[in-house]
Amino acid sequence: MRLLIVSNRLPFSISKEEGDIKLKASSGGLVSGISSYLDFMNNSKISDFEYLWIGWPGADIEKGMQSDFSKQVRADHNVVPVFISEEEMDKFYLGFCNSTIWPLFHYFPMLAKFDQEHWEIYKKINLLFAEKVLEVATDEDVIWIHDYHLMLVPSILREKLGDKAKIGFFLHIPFPSFEVYRTIPTSWRVEMLKGLLGCDLIGFHTNEYAHSFLRSVLRILGLQNNLGRIEYGYRQVKVDTFPMGIDFNKFDSAIEKPEVKNAYLSLKERLKGMKVIVSVDRLDYTKGVPNRLKAFRNFLVKNPEYLKKIVLILIIVPSRIGVDQYQEMKNILDKIVSDINGEIGSIDWQPIIYQYRHISFEQLISIYSIADIALITPLRDGMNLVAKEYIASKKGKGALILSEIAGAAKELSEAFIVNPNDINEISESIKKALETDTAELERNLLSMRDRISRYNVVQWVKDFLKTLEKSKHESEKLKIKIMNKNDKVHILKDFQKTSKRIIFLDYDGTLVPFASRPDKAIPDGQLLKLLGSLSKTSEVCIISGRDSSFLEKHFASINAHLCAEHGALLKEKNGAWKVITHSTTDWKKEMIEIFKQYSIRLPYSLLEEKSFSLTLHYRNCDPEMAEMRIREFIDELVNYTSNLNLQVLLGNKVVEVRNYDINKANAGRYFLEKENYDFILSIGDDWTDEDLFEFLKDKTLWTINVGLKKSLAKFSVLSANDVREILKDISNVCV
Repeated sequence: MRLLIVSNRLPFSISKEEGDIKLKASSGGLVSGISSYLDFMNNSKISDFEYLWIGWPGADIEKGMQSDFSKQVRADHNVVPVFISEEEMDKFYLGFCNSTIWPLFHYFPMLAKFDQEHWEIYKKINLLFAEKVLEVATDEDVIWIHDYHLMLVPSILREKLGDKAKIGFFLHIPFPSFEVYRTIPTSWRVEMLKGLLGCDLIGFHTNEYAHSFLRSVLRILGLQNNLGRIEYGYRQVKVDTFPMGIDFNKFDSAIEKPEVKNAYLSLKERLKGMKVIVSVDRLDYTKGVPNRLKAFRNFLVKNPEYLKKIVLILIIVPSRIGVDQYQEMKNILDKIVSDINGEIGSIDWQPIIYQYRHISFEQLISIYSIADIALITPLRDGMNLVAKEYIASKKGKGALILSEIAGAAKELSEAFIVNPNDINEISESIKKALETDTAELERNLLSMRDRISRYNVVQWVKDFLKTLEKSKHESEKLKIKIMNKNDKVHILKDFQKTSKRIIFLDYDGTLVPFASRPDKAIPDGQLLKLLGSLSKTSEVCIISGRDSSFLEKHFASINAHLCAEHGALLKEKNGAWKVITHSTTDWKKEMIEIFKQYSIRLPYSLLEEKSFSLTLHYRNCDPEMAEMRIREFIDELVNYTSNLNLQVLLGNKVVEVRNYDINKANAGRYFLEKENYDFILSIGDDWTDEDLFEFLKDKTLWTINVGLKKSLAKFSVLSANDVREILKDISNVCV
């Protein structure tokens, strides 16, 4: 297996010193996590494991140097650089990525900008990334795309590589609720969802994020899911949850390193006699640092016995220096820290030790190790690996105060879970953490350590890739046989060499596309002309769920057999309507009240009463409300009909109740028992057509399903337009 990792940044960034290009390791959870997995795989000496990492190198490189640079870093580091000018990268990264997606997905819609130029740049950069992947990808590769910068890449790759490609995507930030996501301009939000649906597997940190994505897909694209599986195109897309882990052993064993021990001992001596709280974050408005500082001040004011006995080490890592909000954020933090130290501190004690800079891994571990409490209270966070790093670095006892809105809170339930907007709750949690029994703290810490040690970053990657492989395999098993050009040629050859022919055709969704209301889906002149032409060389039989009056009105002019209400009523060409079932309809008197009740409860639904069935159409209804109401409706119908000779059918945005002995198979049997046909073609789109497909399965014939669901038909086509093309080709054979 070869793994192609695609991310906005490579695992290193470049700098230029006196004309030479220098490589410097990149920071961040994604890079460190994936790098740990790659190190594990390389050290495990698995012979068939290969990888390439595709991303931006962090700076512009002159065109004349790009080729040599690409060859060198691919040979030395297994990376493939995507070259983008710094000007375009700024518009991409600081523009659409961090001025639109970042604030919206973190529930700060008031900070989001909707700039058409930024959107166009986002599309352009996603295309550049996809083109770079296409340069190196093979059919056997597993392509794993990461994060919100590249949400359009999957669909671009799918279009070029086809169904065989194995494509996964992982979102490292939250996916917002539908109400927030829908604020994105219409065409953009549609394209972003469709971009992600180019994948075989889409991963999120928590069930909440996965549910929000599925809800947006339902509300915006109208696509339902079954246990996280979405039928899309000719494929099945799996949506699942994978809480990202860390390299547990790296943090657990780091204290044994001499440089870490020395830093720890030095810090311990400096903070002798002090309780220590640590807070580590990037500079970002989503991290809730101002609230955290205010809560610490609140704690000191309410608990003066801790004055000069406790210190908060506040580490803020610079981030996105070029964005106005971040500079404003730093100014706010500087002022709050200064005010607290000036108001509460003294000459020999500062309550907050504030560092605004990058710190080394060794320094970080020494601070984690000495801290009695880690205070991590983001306003919104995809996962927050700092919480896990602190737990992995601690031995003995330590307390974690964690925002309930951080993804990590779903795993680290033994922490002191707080609302990041509740200053008093955070303040009280600091006191509680300081005064909780040591044995209880140790038990809680041990439980959290055990959990994150078992689901570490290596397990996270393995879990994702295994699920991707399994999803692809299951999708292949369910894959329908799409009719191709050769299949059409065989149909025409069979048609030419036969003389007794019959063609069974469904109506809605097969001969005409679905309309907002059934009465709007009427046959056009071209369709009637085509069916009239076919009827000159074949028996044409339209078997529809429509009532007899509709079929009589619109198809009286062509020489065709008509079957209404799925075969309950039949009219042979030039004949009269007759009933071919002896079913009673007494059940309709009581059942119609249930239909009326749900028609009222589901706005824009349409109740249709036919001679032998009742139907509720819900194509125009709110999809989310319809999903809930229709589920309730079907449950009630199934309970009511359990001891009756009735069948409950869920079709394409329609629920129907009819007698069991009314089906299209009986209508087909009626005609086939009268004549010995040597060419049989049946085309339909709905579950009601499956009865006829099953009846015909052992005969020498052609059965075609319209749509992408699993079917008993031998072949499938995408739409009513494809059906018309097939019928045109057949009609032209005998011209």
